[in-house]
Amino acid sequence: EPSKRKPHLPADKQYLITRNVPCQSRVSSMETALSMQAEEGMGDGDEEWLVSSIIKASENPEDEFDIIDNDGEVIEAPAKPAAQTKEAAADNADDEYADMADFEDDNVLEDDAAAVAAGDGTNDNLVKVRTYDLSITYDKYYQTPRVWMIGRNADDQPLTAEEMMEDVISDYANKTVTMENHPHVSGHHASIHPCQHGKVMKAIVKNLIKASERKVAEEGPDAESAAAAGPSVEMYLFIFLKFVSSMIPTINYDFTMDVTADTSK
Repeated sequence: EPSKRKPHLPADKQYLITRNVPCQSRVSSMETALSMQAEEGMGDGDEEWLVSSIIKASENPEDEFDIIDNDGEVIEAPAKPAAQTKEAAADNADDEYADMADFEDDNVLEDDAAAVAAGDGTNDNLVKVRTYDLSITYDKYYQTPRVWMIGRNADDQPLTAEEMMEDVISDYANKTVTMENHPHVSGHHASIHPCQHGKVMKAIVKNLIKASERKVAEEGPDAESAAAAGPSVEMYLFIFLKFVSSMIPTINYDFTMDVTADTSK
């Protein structure tokens, strides 16, 4: 809105926005899954590791894994009887040369009309999910970026404050993330308060520079200029969005690679 333009920013660069970002699940379901994995734990150490994986059951596990005896030797799977092999071959042959008369239909026109009528409704294969408009403004007081979000449900109706907090990690909901007026557009938005952004980003950038210096030591002077310069403005924003995703992990705006940095002191 023209009346809400900030004089310290260019008129055509007041804020960034991306619309209709999908949010397929609630944070509570993710937190429950992580809690269950943490309780199970892995290893004998004090630290517990969280493992997220999708295991697809196989109908015939023997086909995918070798069977080992007590001496560590692979046991060969027993061969199937010849009679079963012949029966299977006969079934395949029958399937290959199926009688086309079985597929004849005297009511083709009627079936087509019924199919058209059934297709008049909504697409049953379309998964409707919540969506969010995410925007980034510049907070002059804290001198850092600030993220704002406003959501809609699967029926394209605005989400309430309570519903939006369902998509925020519980440790941050109504604490670090609160409902406030957007500085550039009308309406209440959920906003991530920037009071700790500067401190966290300085620590992350420091660790990135440390990792770059280590790379120089390992690879030689070719990487020295990159280490001295540190991350670019674009990279800073990229890392900032990674940091923000830790608070709103189910809002799927980030499909990029992971970022690693030296965390040693």
